[in-house]
Amino acid sequence: MSVLNQFRLDGKVALVTGCTRGIGKAMAIALAEAGADIIGVSASMDSYKDSLMVEINQIGRSFYPYSCDFSIRDELKAFIHSVKSDHSKIDILVNNAGITERAIAIEHNDTIWDQVIEINQTAPFILARELGKDMVERGSGKIVFTASLLSFQGGITVPGYAASKGAIAQVTKAFANEWASHGVNVNAIAPGYIQTDLTEALFLNSKRSKSISSRIPANRWGVPIDFAGPIVFLCSSASDYMHGTIMLVDGGWMGR
Repeated sequence: MSVLNQFRLDGKVALVTGCTRGIGKAMAIALAEAGADIIGVSASMDSYKDSLMVEINQIGRSFYPYSCDFSIRDELKAFIHSVKSDHSKIDILVNNAGITERAIAIEHNDTIWDQVIEINQTAPFILARELGKDMVERGSGKIVFTASLLSFQGGITVPGYAASKGAIAQVTKAFANEWASHGVNVNAIAPGYIQTDLTEALFLNSKRSKSISSRIPANRWGVPIDFAGPIVFLCSSASDYMHGTIMLVDGGWMGR
């Protein structure tokens, strides 16, 4: 097989959470360009499904949109039941959906904590468990979590987000340890500082933004398209011998 053919995803079905904007959208488009049909789910799907449908259909792939609020456990479970009923085989799960809420530690109240943990940590765990059990039974599948620099560092004014992303790194390894022998690859991508809706407040804070930029060896913030290659790699047969890896896409931040 040609090395480039190892990156093809023809005939595969990929479920991408948080796919309407930013990194998630770039990942979904990249997977479609590699040949996969896309199941997309987001709390904001109703506002974006028509434009996403056009973009993915123009690539020649199918798009199946779902709306779900991952902060509501019963809604998540209903979505899982629905998507598994609608699609007999899901080859790839990209657990990308997430939020951040900024507040200094003494003002980081229970409501903020519970919402961030539910969306960023609990929902991805449940999705991986429920879709992963089918992959284990089949003997094949790819699961990619979106981790963060804060899987390694504590950050400032985002204790809930840091806790959730630390957990994602560990859950990635835990699943990989159990499922590697069953032909299921579980890995994660850890974005650095990326220009998205999630980081808009930070990027627009000139003092913080300048301080961050000065510490990035690549001398720039990342953009969503920087994740196109990494996600295709981790979802394709090119990464078949990778398990439990947290792939940094950070402009060299952690290396420094």
